[in-house]
Amino acid sequence: MTTYFAAHSAGAARRIRIFPDRFSNRQTLVAANPLDQRLRDSSEQFEADLFEWLRIPSISSDPVHREDVRAAGNWIAQKLSAGGLEVETIETDGHPIIFAQTPAIPGAPVALVYGHYDVQPVEPLDQWKSGPFAPEIRDGNIYARGATDDKGQLLTHVESVLTWLASGEPLPLQVKFLIEGEEEVGSANLERLLPERAEQFAADVIVISDSSQYAEGQPAITYGLRGIVTFELRIDGPRQDLHSGSFGGAVTNPAIALSRLLASVVDDHGVIQIPGFYDDCQPLSECEREQLAELPQSDELFAEQIGVPALGGEAHYTALERRWARPTYDVNGLTSGHQGEGSKTIIPAQASAKISFRLVPDQDPKKIAAAFEAFLKSKLPPSVHMKLTSDHGAPGMLSRLDSPYITAAQQAIEHAFGTAPVMIREGGSIPIVTRFQEVLKADCLLLGWGLNDDNAHSPNEKFRREDFHRGIAASACLWCELGKIPK
Repeated sequence: MTTYFAAHSAGAARRIRIFPDRFSNRQTLVAANPLDQRLRDSSEQFEADLFEWLRIPSISSDPVHREDVRAAGNWIAQKLSAGGLEVETIETDGHPIIFAQTPAIPGAPVALVYGHYDVQPVEPLDQWKSGPFAPEIRDGNIYARGATDDKGQLLTHVESVLTWLASGEPLPLQVKFLIEGEEEVGSANLERLLPERAEQFAADVIVISDSSQYAEGQPAITYGLRGIVTFELRIDGPRQDLHSGSFGGAVTNPAIALSRLLASVVDDHGVIQIPGFYDDCQPLSECEREQLAELPQSDELFAEQIGVPALGGEAHYTALERRWARPTYDVNGLTSGHQGEGSKTIIPAQASAKISFRLVPDQDPKKIAAAFEAFLKSKLPPSVHMKLTSDHGAPGMLSRLDSPYITAAQQAIEHAFGTAPVMIREGGSIPIVTRFQEVLKADCLLLGWGLNDDNAHSPNEKFRREDFHRGIAASACLWCELGKIPK
């Protein structure tokens, strides 16, 4: 998804045909939610709650902030408990996991809301216009680290449930919350915990708001994510750096060997050359390609806004297809030799690269890792050594497009945002989503209220104030619509 698109109209957005019978000829919109007025009356309190939570510097990757991360977890646990939910703080080897639930409703579905209370580091600090943990409203946006990723988006669901409970109206389904403090560092403890807590976390549908709308004014439901597998490749040559004049021409330069290896992985048409790489790649159907093509977009504007003269990538696919539904190979970082001021004429002793592959559904990260290593070994010159280390991997995911939960989400979003959501994929990866599908066997609803220029992971992170409140309204309506689905 991206905000780098030409201007679009609501009419253009509605032409997507994944659900032609539901996007056209709809008899009536969803009825107004009985909590709508109460939500409007509570808007100032919702913002005050968000600001209070955003002030806690819960940076999970920095040991200095360990107690701050715990404080952020305690804050949300206390809020849920004060609102009447049964709450458990689950201790892990890292940061705590907060689990909360409303009473079970016999015969009604169960929704599990997943989110995280940890945030990314804030550097470079000098690029922030206001303090990263001093939330501020400017130009209709709430600025702070965690505003959109993920405290603000997660809090929309918390506020909607607590408003239901405070109103005296019974919730039409059971809602569970699973809120972790390690999403920004890989969710390792939650992944380990899932199988043993599967019965406790069991749900019919998992609701996650940690992504974005398609564009400003055009909400979306994300039905697919790419997977990922990452590596570090190191090439070792001589025992130490050598004088390039005395030894050049007789010794293979590890930086050159690494560069050739990296370049050999993909051809000039963007096709990855690893044997068998595409064997399990789930292709896009022609129908889906037509639907994606109808989304308002501009390759020229996209290229201009990210500062490149033209787009590139795998031939015969559009930019959206390449970014959302095709596998990719990228070099994320390169290190070798002298990096300081001035020249230093050496043959470096080693060179290394950080590498990632984005995968599509049905591609197996372990299979890709084995094929990648075999390919590199087949290309490796005998005059250097190679060490390939795999960091982490997760497969891609797709939600069922015929899911009744998606229909419920469409109606809730249209009620709150005033326009029907489009169905999109996302090029990034949320590994825990795949684990939820594997372990809990539940449908996933990825409902992003943010925008792609919200600067998640960057200075001046923001969340549009209006979309924060729309997200709360959509969430409240979602519980109403999900509660109508037979269990």
